[in-house]
Amino acid sequence: MTNKKPININSVEELTCINKFGTFFGVPQSVFDQVWQELSSPEKNSVAYVSMEIGADPDIFHPVQDFLKEEKYTKSIDPNIQKLLDKYLDGPRKIPNYSGGLGVLAGDTLKSFADTHIPVMAISLLYREGYFSQLVDSRVGQIDQATTWSPEATPTLFQLQDPEHPGQPLEITVHFFNEYDHPTEAKAHVWMKMEVSEELDYFVPEFLLDYSIPSSPPWVREAGLRLYNATSAIMKANQRRMLGSGILPLTEALGLTPNTIHLNEQHGVAVTLHLILRQLEKTLGKEYRNAMRDEDIITAAQEVAQHIVYTIHTPVKAGHDRFARSLYTGISHETCHHILNLLASDADSPHEYNFTAFAMRVNRAINSVSRLHRDVTRKQFPDVADKIKAITNGVHHLSWISETRAELFDNTEELAGWRDDPGVFAHMKLRDEQSFRKQLQQAWHRDNQALIEYINTMLLDHRTQMDTTWIDPPNYLSHRLPEESRLLPGVFTVGFARRFSTYKRADLIFDDIPALADILVKNNWRINFLFAGKAHPQDEPGKSVLKLILDNQEELHTRSNGLAQLIFIPGYDMRIAKMMVSGVHTWLNSPKRPLEASGTSGMKAAMNGVPNLSVMDGWWVEGYHEGATGWKFGYDGPLNADSLSEHPDTLLYAEDSQSFYRLLPKVLELFYERHDEYMQLAVNNLRLNVPIFNTHRMAAEYVSKYDLELPAETDARIKEFQKLYRSEPSDA
Repeated sequence: MTNKKPININSVEELTCINKFGTFFGVPQSVFDQVWQELSSPEKNSVAYVSMEIGADPDIFHPVQDFLKEEKYTKSIDPNIQKLLDKYLDGPRKIPNYSGGLGVLAGDTLKSFADTHIPVMAISLLYREGYFSQLVDSRVGQIDQATTWSPEATPTLFQLQDPEHPGQPLEITVHFFNEYDHPTEAKAHVWMKMEVSEELDYFVPEFLLDYSIPSSPPWVREAGLRLYNATSAIMKANQRRMLGSGILPLTEALGLTPNTIHLNEQHGVAVTLHLILRQLEKTLGKEYRNAMRDEDIITAAQEVAQHIVYTIHTPVKAGHDRFARSLYTGISHETCHHILNLLASDADSPHEYNFTAFAMRVNRAINSVSRLHRDVTRKQFPDVADKIKAITNGVHHLSWISETRAELFDNTEELAGWRDDPGVFAHMKLRDEQSFRKQLQQAWHRDNQALIEYINTMLLDHRTQMDTTWIDPPNYLSHRLPEESRLLPGVFTVGFARRFSTYKRADLIFDDIPALADILVKNNWRINFLFAGKAHPQDEPGKSVLKLILDNQEELHTRSNGLAQLIFIPGYDMRIAKMMVSGVHTWLNSPKRPLEASGTSGMKAAMNGVPNLSVMDGWWVEGYHEGATGWKFGYDGPLNADSLSEHPDTLLYAEDSQSFYRLLPKVLELFYERHDEYMQLAVNNLRLNVPIFNTHRMAAEYVSKYDLELPAETDARIKEFQKLYRSEPSDA
């Protein structure tokens, strides 16, 4: 999505760049050299951003592909460049190394670091079988299927080469220990994804460790195959330490010199162990294991903490890694146990190590992902409460604003520069707001038509597949005659898409289907409910919630006399997400407050002007603006001891669903009978929420934690983004 030609690029050959680790494509050589020099500077003026998952499919944001198409660069006399052109123009668009919001947030964050020229590298794992692919059967529910993909064929991905052995993959060695306190070597190849800025004048490298190679032990290969492989506790523990233990060997092999390590959740916190061990050796000498005392470990941890920034993403207990001390005895050496006994202890569970607690104790800055989440996290971790600040999440506006909306914004004089600065929307003074509103409505209708056409095609495909596969289509409408099963554009459409977990209460609004249907029948209001998302393969309660959505379809259709259609879209990914957030008329979020730490899908809808219909949880507490941008329902009172419970008896289904039923008629009446007022909510979202809930602003807030020396022009730009919003008002 770009309407600007990158400066100083006059031929496709100028997008080829090289260094001792290989040949790459996407930015000029001068840009590549500049970035690499910044990341390897002796001044250590850069950051390593560590995340277990990174959502960066090149099918929703693809500046290099856009440039090639706009400049009609499809052919080259150089066969090597031609291969790259073919890959970028026609190659696969999926990198399935993410499961949901955490990974997509990581990808959006890195895109904004690239756009704003912040010296950051990212580190994650490359999963040869990705995250699972989802099939959905109306009788069975979710069916988990292995994902197959080819990193070699995927644009933006490059396998690094060994400088000492041309033509051979770079292979790094990562040391682990076994139950006998003996070292074990694992090997990993290194891939680099180039997250290129919109103007192709900067990039953030994402380094992905590929442990699934013959030279690694079988247990390492298996743990590295699939994201969040939780078939056993030891598999889960190994995957986490493969991420954390690989960070220092990777940066040293590449000659990179980050001074700060930003842990995007605690999955990679094992790197802190390695840094503490190095610090102990530095102060006590090579025999430190025999000489160290508890106070030496605490002192070393305090020194290491000056290099760690930590973002916590959830108040939910299942989101915090805990491992039995007995398990860790078998996979690490005695010195590690000593450190963990001091720093990863869990008062509520003395027989386990709590890695969230470990990350909370060893850092120079902790941030939550919304203001409400900050308050909850302070209650959960009172020992470090004073240290916990809010940096509310955002989304990458260039990725999530639809092409039709973007075209409108490009052609609106008062929004000049919106691509570089989403803060432009805050000062949007339109000479002819009525005309803008009409054009926004037309763009919205085109996006809704595209989404509905996708759904109708999907329903037809599912009906056809009944004859050729054993899968029973997941949608009731696929079993009806074609003329009875087409959705219509322009019908009020509600979107819901996220991970299926019990606390997110995907089935909340269907708690009393007769009451819901009665609202529609009395007023003859049509409505579409579009649901998508995956449950973790080991989350049986989450799968049960997904199955309930399927089971409610026929009853809702029948009781509403066909006015309500409930559709489930299998295989949720970033491409489907972009269609949904721009094509629906409202975005539904129904978690039990305050268990949704942030929630970014609703921000993506707001980027397109789409109002939210949400419980007052996570980001919506900050984005609601007293009803100017959407609606609230459900309990929003004080938090108490039951608030963090996920027990079925505490999930407030009856209370919050009734609150939704009281609100829904007001929403539908506004949409169908006072549409101008509905459109005002859309314009309000652009003015009030786009400037706040974007990753440019969020990245700028993170930069304030990084202690970087930035060029004057970059620093000035970052300071302007920091002025857009203060997640932590006390920092103003």
